[in-house]
Amino acid sequence: MKGVLIGALTLCVLSGSVPGALARDYTAPADANAQVQGVVALAQLPREAVNTLNLIAAGGPYPYEKDGIVFGNRERLLPAHRRGYYHEYTVPTPRARNRGARRIVCGGPLQRTDNCYYSDDHYTSFNRIVE
Repeated sequence: MKGVLIGALTLCVLSGSVPGALARDYTAPADANAQVQGVVALAQLPREAVNTLNLIAAGGPYPYEKDGIVFGNRERLLPAHRRGYYHEYTVPTPRARNRGARRIVCGGPLQRTDNCYYSDDHYTSFNRIVE
């Protein structure tokens, strides 16, 4: 079903006709090579993601050693930028024995949270975080 919705959304975007609710939530990617992104409001994020954003803005300290490392964007799901532009951070998953699958990836200078993306499926998809 998800594939059908994405296909329908892509068809609507290509035709220039994005219906009602989809039009409100759709933001065209800045890079033509990037995949279609969704958006998620800050208020819709899990509490742990909001806490992670606050840590990013404060510059840490981060609970996981890999937090803040460069995100390579190898899958090209985010708009294209030079290597080192994106950094990844863990969003803790309650009751997980490891880092879990949830991440926030932010672009631009460290401690900026105005160009961040949320993934709850370990980089398979991203939603841009908006206020």
